[in-house]
Amino acid sequence: MTGHVLLIRLAAPLQSWGTVSRFSRRDTHSRPTKSGVIGLCAAALGHDRADELGELTATRFGVRADHPGTPVRDYHIVGAGRYPIRPRDIITDHRRAAALAAGMADSEGTTFGHHELADWYGAPKYIVTEPDSGALVSKQLSRGALVTERWYLADAAFVAALQHPDRAFLETVAAALESPKRLLWLGRKSCPPSGTLAGPLNSGTVEDVFKSTALLPSQSVGARPSPRPWAWIETTPGAPAASPVQDQPVSFDADRRAHTTRWETRTRITIAENAIEWDVIP
Repeated sequence: MTGHVLLIRLAAPLQSWGTVSRFSRRDTHSRPTKSGVIGLCAAALGHDRADELGELTATRFGVRADHPGTPVRDYHIVGAGRYPIRPRDIITDHRRAAALAAGMADSEGTTFGHHELADWYGAPKYIVTEPDSGALVSKQLSRGALVTERWYLADAAFVAALQHPDRAFLETVAAALESPKRLLWLGRKSCPPSGTLAGPLNSGTVEDVFKSTALLPSQSVGARPSPRPWAWIETTPGAPAASPVQDQPVSFDADRRAHTTRWETRTRITIAENAIEWDVIP
């Protein structure tokens, strides 16, 4: 399939493209995912999470690793110490809810233990006033630190490509990336992009455009791009050397979030001697 290709520059001090993430450990893929890039474009266009993704899901996706970056781990601590009681804490102390829900009654005599939200409601005990600040605190809400891991790619720079037969559609996406309607980040909210995102819009295929577009400039001292960078390009099921990837977005709606399988090939890209340089605002 030929058509038109929009290049997207994905560079920042930190980026993180999670594939399997839980509270205690948030990983990152070695490269941007299609789900993450489509989500970036949807945010730029101003879509809500519940909106249909439309033509964004129909794009053919590719990513070229000009600077693969260095994996770094953030030793993250959450929740240690004691905190002032907020008004909502009086009725939403989740740590004690299960023990207190059964048998608790409100001023009207209704038993919270029979309420459908019984597992979520309760009131903290041992509320005291701190002598220095006068704030109300609960000894019950004091807890030890929860240690978690957050993985990132440091000083990485990728070129993502979206191929679509409708040039006007890609022009709309490109304009949105430079004047986004919502905040943009590279995988996580703590990873805002740096510089220009939307690159050249060319006719052809992802493979052709990757070969005819020069490598991104170095983002940090000592970061030297490979003269033949790796690229991962979407292909049809059953194609030679194709591998399945579970990152084709169906919906970002919290109630029906889903991804399906797509196929991609891994290949070396040889940059043409007359490759086109594209303006990048650092």
